[in-house]
Amino acid sequence: MTKNNDSSWIKSTCAYCGVGCGIEAKVQANGKLEVRGDEEHPANLGKLCSKGLKLGETVTTQGRMLSPSVHGEDCSWDDALSHVASTFSDTIAKYGQDSVAFYVSGQLLTEDYYVVNKLMKGFIGSANIDTNSRLCMASSVVGHKRAFGEDVVPGNYEDLELANLVILTGSNLAWCHPVLYQRLKAAKARHGTKVVVIDPRETASCEIADLHLPLFPGSDIALFNGLLAYMAKRNQINQRYVDQHTEGFNEALELAKRFSNITSVSLATGLKTADIEIFYQWFRSTPKTVTVYSQGVNQSTSGTDKVNSILNCHIATGRVGQPGSTPFSITGQPNAMGGREVGGLANTLAAHMEFGHPEQSELLSEFWDTSNLATKPGLKAMDMFEAIETGKIKALWVMATNPAVSLPESNRINAILASCSYVVVSDCVESNDTLKYAHVRLPAQGWSEKSGTVTNSERRISRQRRLLPTPGMGKPDWWIVSEVAKKMGFEQQFSYRSELDIFNEYVEQTRLGNEVGASTSRALTLESLSGMTPESYQSFAPRQWPAKDGVCPERLFSDGNYATPNGKGRFVAVDSKPPALPLSERYGLILNSGRIRDQWHTMTRSGLSPSLSENDSVPQLEIHPFDAADRGIKEGNLAKVVSAIGEQMFIANVTSKVSVGQCYAPIHWTHTNCSDGKVCTVIPSNTDPFSGQPEFKATPVEVKSVKTYLDALIVSKYPLDKTKLNAIPATFWVSQQCDSGVLYSLKLTAKTLELEDLLAALMDDEQPTLVTASSGEALRVVSLKSGEFELAAAIYPSSLAGSQPDISQLISAEAEPEIMHGFLAGTLKAKSRTICTCKKVTKADIENAIDNSGVCSVKSLGEITGAGTGCGSCVAELEQFTGNAKPISVSPYERQVESACGK
Repeated sequence: MTKNNDSSWIKSTCAYCGVGCGIEAKVQANGKLEVRGDEEHPANLGKLCSKGLKLGETVTTQGRMLSPSVHGEDCSWDDALSHVASTFSDTIAKYGQDSVAFYVSGQLLTEDYYVVNKLMKGFIGSANIDTNSRLCMASSVVGHKRAFGEDVVPGNYEDLELANLVILTGSNLAWCHPVLYQRLKAAKARHGTKVVVIDPRETASCEIADLHLPLFPGSDIALFNGLLAYMAKRNQINQRYVDQHTEGFNEALELAKRFSNITSVSLATGLKTADIEIFYQWFRSTPKTVTVYSQGVNQSTSGTDKVNSILNCHIATGRVGQPGSTPFSITGQPNAMGGREVGGLANTLAAHMEFGHPEQSELLSEFWDTSNLATKPGLKAMDMFEAIETGKIKALWVMATNPAVSLPESNRINAILASCSYVVVSDCVESNDTLKYAHVRLPAQGWSEKSGTVTNSERRISRQRRLLPTPGMGKPDWWIVSEVAKKMGFEQQFSYRSELDIFNEYVEQTRLGNEVGASTSRALTLESLSGMTPESYQSFAPRQWPAKDGVCPERLFSDGNYATPNGKGRFVAVDSKPPALPLSERYGLILNSGRIRDQWHTMTRSGLSPSLSENDSVPQLEIHPFDAADRGIKEGNLAKVVSAIGEQMFIANVTSKVSVGQCYAPIHWTHTNCSDGKVCTVIPSNTDPFSGQPEFKATPVEVKSVKTYLDALIVSKYPLDKTKLNAIPATFWVSQQCDSGVLYSLKLTAKTLELEDLLAALMDDEQPTLVTASSGEALRVVSLKSGEFELAAAIYPSSLAGSQPDISQLISAEAEPEIMHGFLAGTLKAKSRTICTCKKVTKADIENAIDNSGVCSVKSLGEITGAGTGCGSCVAELEQFTGNAKPISVSPYERQVESACGK
């Protein structure tokens, strides 16, 4: 249960990505939570990334929802649950079961997911329940089903270490799944694994790449169809395997032949023919090949076909479920897999049972003791919100997610939520962009308070254990849903006493019709886990499914027997298609979007950590120097991104890591922490026709320079009122959590602004004591109330932004006189960006080490400063300082520009 038999450490799992890292945690004497990696957990073997290491900083009562409320008035649980139950029941009675919907999340535990899916599909009788996994993994789900017969990831993490060639396509593993990246990096150091990165951007994962293929956005199918045709042309198909274990090969190859010569692939992808040839040769000559794919493949209007183009190449060579040789879909969220397993997606039923299979429906109806089982797939995420817009759905329950930010066409989604007759939101935070539309708010437990299970990307089930008491009146999600179900008349079927009752019921559900040879059998079964006791559930050690006859196989389909009715793997004939929207004279750049290293989703958790806010504290738009110069945009300037549906402003990051003609923005910022920077405002809702997954990676945009004259910084002990903040004549503002307070950065198009005007917009009526000073062209003020520090502010020309004193020191030092005087005089050191979050090493620390000690390698830099010795995610950036970075790959766009410029 605990490392070194120290009972003060409790094993659990990380709250973030789909790697599913094990953690150990204990409460310190001061009440803070200390977190370390679990050396016994097979997923991470004791390693954690920067986000996992800083989980303790996010455990706070600050900003928590503490009590239920109806129409803005706090109330008892009984009143709130009765209101939800009666409103849902009345709506169903008047408009039918499809007039209500649930939109849930990969942040839920499997037990939570199970109960809400059971209520919706089993007793309300509608499949209008979908999950934010629709935005992440839906294309992989459909691709798996088409090829394998079931949504199954055949390999495991060890395959990354056993492979001789690892292909990262549409996956910035270094930032999005850092612990897996470190395992791959270590394997490469041990036995020389070749690594190919396929990505339009030069990401941090290119640090270990032997070959980077910066293909045109959306051209993945051309590349992998070309690979299939190349293998066939050179007689490298595993014909015996294809004949015995597969079907549909000839049809898939026929379409792939459109790219049967490398020149045609080059024209479609923009890649050098020599680079394509190298990639194809490596794949041909390396039986132990793992292809890792993630959102760059999935988040596309042809995402499902992209997945199958990859799977076709692996099936054709028999490289499925073999040690060190398999396709590998890496999941985005901590329990997206668990949600997929229990049926959280609208187009699945439960426990890998499917709609359109009468025998499975009959088994499930009998098991759940219901006569009202849903009979058809429900509405996928974007279709669901469109149904709200048209009035077909009258009541929506949102659980543990923030669709007002994360769904495309954000302005439209916000308008839809505002127009919905009845919105219920259960969450652990008191404020986010979605909660402002809630008629009913229900306080749920957060990570460190929940208890249940999650499934990671390698099918490994782990326990998430309760570490801390729950603030206020928060309850488990499964309890909230169960109580509503009881009040809707289903008391007998939802009389759970604990999460263990739910888990045991789910285990039995996976056994339904799962006898060997039965037409209703599935790969997913947890038979070996039947009848768990409280003791065995509490001590549950991580294990993979399927779990049957006491065996948990590490890999599936290794013998060539698939989960299809005839046991054969299926090739799917796919053809290359461009993104949904073409470039135009006005919208001449392609906008890509995704994650950054130290933040997570919409920052409701990671944004609470001061450490995680130090590396990238503002929403930046990466844009190539050529495109920036052409538009008059300089580093640190405001840049306005305009698409056909909206516009947002970002801080420009001028870098050649994006190609000419492309730009990139992060997904994390919201209107809770920024006036702009919400990238989904400009992304249209074009979706894959099979998976319903939106295209987040290829939006045509126009980018404009925004001239600002003044910048301002404000640091406050407490969050500022957003209404007051928006009253400041600022074109752009963004907030950042810092030690003991909040830091606000502002940009103004006004040429003058008096400190008095700034403070008047922020202060309460009570008059504070102000200490003001000017230094050069900067104005600075400290506000004291009853002798205690309240806030400080500075206004200065935008041209001086990089040289201003570090105002956040005032809050961390409780405004000691010498710090306050140094700030007012302008003599405090300027703030330096944090490079290594784990060890809190700044850019200034690194530059000093290089200047004073002659450091010339990352290793020696780590020995002096500690940088790069934590999770290792910063190493690629450290190499830029030491001069050991690999030469930057030249993209096809840049070659065209250099040619035009005569270089």
